[in-house]
Amino acid sequence: MIRALHHVQLAMPAGREAEAQAFYEGILGIPRVAKPPNLERRGGCWFEAGTLRVHLGVEAPFAPARKAHPALLVDDLDELRGRLAGGGFEVVDDEPLDGFERFYTRDPFGNRVELLRPLDTAPPD
Repeated sequence: MIRALHHVQLAMPAGREAEAQAFYEGILGIPRVAKPPNLERRGGCWFEAGTLRVHLGVEAPFAPARKAHPALLVDDLDELRGRLAGGGFEVVDDEPLDGFERFYTRDPFGNRVELLRPLDTAPPD
């Protein structure tokens, strides 16, 4: 029986771990964690906070996920929208989804990322 989702894996081009870290840790706020030594040689990087795990693995040839995407729950969409815009990342509003405020962006490699805030949760003051 399946109990939970362990992690989401997205693809990235080789040698661009610093850009991944600037986006996933610097803008989204998900800390980078060390990969196991036996996997480190493959490149890529992992970002984890509690049960949230986003792993980026090198894929060649690289093609971004333009439709498939992780959907990440956030506390303050407006604050995150500002950080993304300040970092030069486009924010795209989409059709309403019952119970959520949301938008999409793309990571430095073109992978689609959805960011959502439940409407029953007030943003922090």
